[in-house]
Amino acid sequence: MANGHYELKKAKNGQFHFNLKAGNGEIILTSEMYASKASAENGISSVQTNSPDEAQYEVKPSKDGQFYFVLKAKNHQVIGISEMYTTESASKKGVQSVVKNGASTDIRDLTQ
Repeated sequence: MANGHYELKKAKNGQFHFNLKAGNGEIILTSEMYASKASAENGISSVQTNSPDEAQYEVKPSKDGQFYFVLKAKNHQVIGISEMYTTESASKKGVQSVVKNGASTDIRDLTQ
């Protein structure tokens, strides 16, 4: 099975962001917007460092009853957020996917 990878992108407003995709191509973690490409690359580095540690994740309920998770750095700053899941257990499976794929060094620069 294919390994996960990062896609580094430039938004229409000129800011940068990234998605972590699982081996099947599904987005499993999305970053915030960054003012510079270098800052987004630092964000990827932070996910690579923090994603293997399950203590860095927090599963949360959304207002509409679905669930999502956030990945936090050691300083408690949110560095990535998941998609919405219908159940808490599905959200926890998403966490496991980020634990498995987050250390990937495959970074696809789509900013050009």
